Amino acid sequence: MKILLTGANGYIGTRLLPLLLEEGHQVVCMVRDERRFAAKSDLSEEVEIISGDLLKADTLNEIPSDIDAAYYLVHSMSSSDSGFDDMERQSSENFSNAIKKTNCKQIIYLTGIANDEHLSKHLGSRLAVEEELKSSGIACTILRAAIIIGSGSASFEIIRDLTEKIPVMVAPKWVKTKCQPIGIRDVLGYLIGVLHNEKAFNQTFDIGGPDILTYKNMLLGYANERGLKRWIITVPVLTPRLSSLWLNLITPVPYSLAKSLVDSMKNEVVCKDDRIKSVVPRKCLTYAEALHLAFEKIDQNSIVSSWKDALNRGYLQTDFMDQIKVPQNGTLQYKVKMPFERKAEEVFENIWSIGGSRGWYFMDWLWQLRGFLDKIFGGVGTRRGRTSNIDLQAGDVLDFWRVLLADRKNKRLLLYAEMKVPGEAWLELKLVEFHGKAFLSQIATFRPKGLWGRLYWYAMWPFHIVLFKGMAREITTYNPDN
Repeated sequence: MKILLTGANGYIGTRLLPLLLEEGHQVVCMVRDERRFAAKSDLSEEVEIISGDLLKADTLNEIPSDIDAAYYLVHSMSSSDSGFDDMERQSSENFSNAIKKTNCKQIIYLTGIANDEHLSKHLGSRLAVEEELKSSGIACTILRAAIIIGSGSASFEIIRDLTEKIPVMVAPKWVKTKCQPIGIRDVLGYLIGVLHNEKAFNQTFDIGGPDILTYKNMLLGYANERGLKRWIITVPVLTPRLSSLWLNLITPVPYSLAKSLVDSMKNEVVCKDDRIKSVVPRKCLTYAEALHLAFEKIDQNSIVSSWKDALNRGYLQTDFMDQIKVPQNGTLQYKVKMPFERKAEEVFENIWSIGGSRGWYFMDWLWQLRGFLDKIFGGVGTRRGRTSNIDLQAGDVLDFWRVLLADRKNKRLLLYAEMKVPGEAWLELKLVEFHGKAFLSQIATFRPKGLWGRLYWYAMWPFHIVLFKGMAREITTYNPDN
C-alpha cells in the first residue's frame, strides 16, 4: 500500500516508519522541513518526502492523489501558544480538506482516551479533531491511548524525573486519578494492526495495557523497579497553576506542556471496553515490563525518538534550519581560539559529548543556574538533556539549545538557543588549522532585540569572558578516562 505518514519526525512517527517499510509499504513522509528529516533519518532514501505545514492549507498540494491510507500523528499540545486547541482544529480541518482530494480509503488517528463527561481543554480538543477527521467522509480508525510508556516519551520522562530526584513528594490530589498505561511497543503494534483492516474501519478503540493504576501507583511502581524508597504525601491545596509550575521546575517539560498535562490529569483515562482485542489480538506489556524495556533502551543509548524532538513554537520556528548560516550583520560576538596539541579526534569527541550528563566542562553549576532561571521565566531550562549520549543530529535537543548542524566530517557543531533571551543566540564549536597548528574555534553570536537585548549582552559579558575561555580550555584538555 501507499501510505501517507504525517508527523514523521515526531515521537510516534519516527518509530512507526521502519515498521511500515518492513511490512513492504510505500511510505510518503510529510514533514515541515525536508532537510531536517533527511539529516535525522537513515531511511530518507527509502521513502518519498514531501513538505507541508498542516496550519497552512496552501502547502498541502504535494500530497499524492494515489495514497491508500494516511496516519494523522500530529498535535499541538507542546506548543507555547495558549491557543493550541485552535491550532488543532485548523490542522485537522486543512488535513481533511486535502485528503478528500485523494484516493485515500482509511485515516488512522492516535489520540487520548476521552471517556469522562467533563473533559480537559486538551482532551476536548483531541475529541474535536476526531470529529473533523470523520467529516472527511473517509473511513476513520481512532485509537485512544492513555499514558504511553517508552524511552523518550513525555510521560516516562516525567515519571522518571519525579521519582529519581525527589525522595519525598508533596503531590496534589490528581495523583489519585486512575489511568491505564500502555507500552510504546503495543501502541505501534495496534497502529500497524488496524491498517487496511476492514474490521477497524469507522471504529473508535480504547487501547491500554493490562494494569489500571493511579498516578501515585505509577510513581511508586517506578521507584520499586529502580530499588528506590519514595514517599508521596497528597494535599488538596496545590492549584492547577501551582502544580504546573512545580512540574515545570522538576521535570524537563515546558510550562505550556505541563499545564496541559496537569489539566488532563483530573480525567480518568481508563479503557471503557476491550473491543480492540478481537480486531488486533495481542498480549500487551504490563507497566513493569514497559518500564524494563525503556530502561534497556536508555542503557544501550538506543533511544529511537523523544518527545523533545518536537519544535516548540515561540522558542524556535519550523524553518530553523535556515539559520545554519549565522548572521553577521547586527550581531554581537565573543570569540575564543584555543590551541591544542592532542589528536583532533579526541578533542572533537569532547565537543560531540557536550551537554546532558557530561555537562559543559567548566563552571557547570553556572549553566545549571542559567537553566533554572530560564525555567522560572517560562523557558525550557537544561533538564531536557540530550536524547543520546553518543550521537548528535540536526534537530536534536541539547539542554536549552537546539542542534542546527552536527558535522563530524568537518568537525563542526552549531547550536541555536531555545532559552528565553531578548534576541537570538548561536554557539559554534569547530576545529580549525592555522599555520600548521590546530585550534578550537568557539564563537558565541547574539542578535539583540532592541535596547534590552544589548543591555542583556553587555551584562553577561564578564561571565562570557570567564565561562567561554574556561570551557574551551577544558574541552581541549579533558580526558574521559581520567
